[in-house]
Amino acid sequence: MSLSTHVLDTSRGTPAVNVRVRLYCGAAEVFSGRTDADGRCPALLAPDMLLKAGAYRLVFEIAEYFPNGFYPEVSISFIIRETSVHYHVPLLISPFGFTTYRGS
Repeated sequence: MSLSTHVLDTSRGTPAVNVRVRLYCGAAEVFSGRTDADGRCPALLAPDMLLKAGAYRLVFEIAEYFPNGFYPEVSISFIIRETSVHYHVPLLISPFGFTTYRGS
């Protein structure tokens, strides 16, 4: 069905704006862009791309956002098993930590 992400800066309590995000399906990069003013990537999947079962990976390049932070990037690997549902993969970041979960 669909896939979305949202990046929030927990150190400031705001969306993380202009973070570079890449999406991979297997080894193929299928999206590259940046978060918008709300910390989202609205066009994560191209309109003609169908979500298929398999291994995916979201890579968030946060070194530019937190130049003095500890983590240069966050990579989240996950598996899509059911293609008829929506998947939301939020990321909460700070200069020295991050967390993620499967959202709704």
